[in-house]
Amino acid sequence: MWSKFVKNENGFTGLEAAIVLVAFVVVAAVFSYVMLGAGFYTTQKSQEVVHTGVQQASSSVELSGDLIAKGDITNNKIDNVTLFLQLTSGGSSVDMNKTLIVFSAPGTAPTDLTISDAADGTHFSVTERYNDDGNDNYIINRFEKFEVMVNVGQVATTAIGPNDEFQLEIKPPQGASYTIHRTAPASINAIMTLV
Repeated sequence: MWSKFVKNENGFTGLEAAIVLVAFVVVAAVFSYVMLGAGFYTTQKSQEVVHTGVQQASSSVELSGDLIAKGDITNNKIDNVTLFLQLTSGGSSVDMNKTLIVFSAPGTAPTDLTISDAADGTHFSVTERYNDDGNDNYIINRFEKFEVMVNVGQVATTAIGPNDEFQLEIKPPQGASYTIHRTAPASINAIMTLV
């Protein structure tokens, strides 16, 4: 008696389903690993961008107190302006050797000033350091204040007289610039506070 071979798939359906299930699980695991890795990478890059943006958008220095102007009563003009700079809260150290101060006024072209502009410090100079801890350098650190003098008489092409406006823009090597806009008082005195 010869037997007739009949195609019977009853035994194979469970095995095939298991193989397909395992394949789906493996593919899903690999896909989720790739997606999680890409997500972590993207999150890390986003965090770096945010930190860099905050660091560059905020200024590292700020004005401590008012501007003090010394006036030339005879010629009715401002000779120089003294300001006190300190770090902002959480700001990183600022090297005054690499800091640029831009002086501008109506009728005067903006002038870029650095400490090394004049050997004798006639344009702008650090005249005093407070809480310096004896390190005697030009880097503003935490809790330090620098007294900076800008010689307006040497820098301005036209004299800054009564009611004249002027602007100082402090550009540290890192971070946003800090702008100080002031108006000279109606009467020029020997010593004036510009609020």
